[in-house]
Amino acid sequence: MADLAAPASAAPRRWLLLAAVLLVPLAVASLFVGAGPLSVAALLDDPQTLQLLIVSRIPRTAAVLLTGAAMAVAGVIMQLLVRNRFVEPGTTGTSEAAMLGLLAVTLLAPGAPILVKMLAAAGAALAGTGVFMLLARRIPPHQVLLIPLSGLVYGGLLMAIAIFIAIEGGLLQYLGVWMSGEFSGILAGRYELLWLAGGLALLSYFAANQFTIAGLGRDVSLNLGLRYGQVLGFGIVTVSLVSSLVIVTVGMLPFIGLVVPNLVSRLMGDNLRESLPVVAAAGAGLLLICDILGRVLRYPYEIPAGTVFGIFGAAVFLYLLLGRRADG
Repeated sequence: MADLAAPASAAPRRWLLLAAVLLVPLAVASLFVGAGPLSVAALLDDPQTLQLLIVSRIPRTAAVLLTGAAMAVAGVIMQLLVRNRFVEPGTTGTSEAAMLGLLAVTLLAPGAPILVKMLAAAGAALAGTGVFMLLARRIPPHQVLLIPLSGLVYGGLLMAIAIFIAIEGGLLQYLGVWMSGEFSGILAGRYELLWLAGGLALLSYFAANQFTIAGLGRDVSLNLGLRYGQVLGFGIVTVSLVSSLVIVTVGMLPFIGLVVPNLVSRLMGDNLRESLPVVAAAGAGLLLICDILGRVLRYPYEIPAGTVFGIFGAAVFLYLLLGRRADG
């Protein structure tokens, strides 16, 4: 029996090894790409170059990796909880609700520490996600495309409210910064909250089997002995916290949680315990590629990584929608 199971268990390890092999050179390349010149020889001779590496390039690369991995994991959790492959925090109103919370605390307490802003954004994201979950329950399960489309309309409504408040409060420029996810401002001391997002993604791995069962539906989950309400609550809290941490630190990054899980699922299937590490690695790698491209396409100027990934993600999203319509 062990011999028969070995090939099946070896496949996920191969995909994870491949992702790691590709991720390492990308991370190294990210350290040496930017407006400021940086080379191995300069690191040995110039103390200022070493300071650039420690203060800017390493934190930026770490922030991209943590953000991509955490957002991809949050996306796959959301898809399992809603039982729909076309949803993610950016298409369920979660990100827009987090932005509303961040906007509110900026207006009411502009001098609040970043932790307070993160908590306010997380609370708003939690409420926004809860409203979407209630909305999704009223949609017939066979209307697969109606759920993400409803989420987009719901998110658009929240964004319209946020824009109105920002205009009235003179914070439209801040809102523009939060809407364009980019890493040019990441420095040591300004990204550490993202380690919490990475920790939440890691913690989700230990609940992967529970999320997989929850994806079968409430009735099936209860019949199998799963505490469905607790798993649902943990998933919603995880998605909300990750979304708020990312928005507070780098801004909104659309489509990561939608594109990456779908691409990995086509390669590895739906066993979340096996595929979740690959989902995290793929999310980190794809976002890192987009960030590097944003730095080199208009060098020495930058295109936000969220813009680059948004173009790629929107194309894949349309392909998934049109492919679903063609099949159905």
